[in-house]
Amino acid sequence: MFRSLIAAVFLGASLAVASPLNGTYLGRGCGSHLSAEKVAEFEAHFAAHKVEQKVSTDAVSAAATVNIPVYFHVISKDSTTAGGNVPASQLSSQIDVLNSDYSGSGLTFSLAGTTRTVNSEWFNTVGPDTTAQTTMKNQASVLSLRTGGASTLNVYTVGFVSGSGAGLLGYSTFPSSYSGSPKDDGVVMLFSSVPGGSTANYNLGRTLTHEAGHWVGLYHTFQGGCSGSGDYVSDTPAESSSASGCPTGRDTCSSAGVDPIHNYMDYSYDSCMNQFTAGQITRLKSQMNTYRGVSL
Repeated sequence: MFRSLIAAVFLGASLAVASPLNGTYLGRGCGSHLSAEKVAEFEAHFAAHKVEQKVSTDAVSAAATVNIPVYFHVISKDSTTAGGNVPASQLSSQIDVLNSDYSGSGLTFSLAGTTRTVNSEWFNTVGPDTTAQTTMKNQASVLSLRTGGASTLNVYTVGFVSGSGAGLLGYSTFPSSYSGSPKDDGVVMLFSSVPGGSTANYNLGRTLTHEAGHWVGLYHTFQGGCSGSGDYVSDTPAESSSASGCPTGRDTCSSAGVDPIHNYMDYSYDSCMNQFTAGQITRLKSQMNTYRGVSL
């Protein structure tokens, strides 16, 4: 369960930060948080403008997919892999993970291009609601790094060393924020959380799966805790707080169902994550139809 979109990335948002200790992260840190008031505001907008997914009795049409082009913008402090210069092989593997995890959603992802920029300030200090991240996305010499329109996924890999981003694994914009701030649209993620990266427990590629989940309109499974509308998806059991590791039988709310620790939108280890629910897929299709012009 999570929150939706805002014209400027996460203004006034509180961050869920996981601090690295000797290269090991104590928990999944995602900086994509908005207040309950903002969630209500954006959900009201979504309800008023919702474009439902297509309904087709044609098996071929029903099985059709929409391709999402992905541009990786590799930001490094130097030319080494340890310094953030993610190898092309790991970026390719990340696309494979996205396609596996989003199988059945109607979305496929393809690598459309890669840029590489050596900038130690951006690598170290980029975080939600910082001038560094705005400059990074909108300026590289005289060209903007961000490429494409509302249906193009731009992914920036950085180090999250200091400032508001310190210790994060990633953060993302949401679909309905695109129209108000198109150049800000996209995902920022820790470079070493790609498949084969060096971040223990978070190096199977599920950081981008999780952050792309926000980009397609999903909230965290623990959004709103045990009360209210939660993540606005009926088939994800309510959860009072984020999970860590891969706990067995965790059940933090009295409502039916144990906590959805295996869901891509929780905070579990990469190895523990393996599912989106049918309700989440229905929601992401409608969010993509409504805000990104992707007809599913």
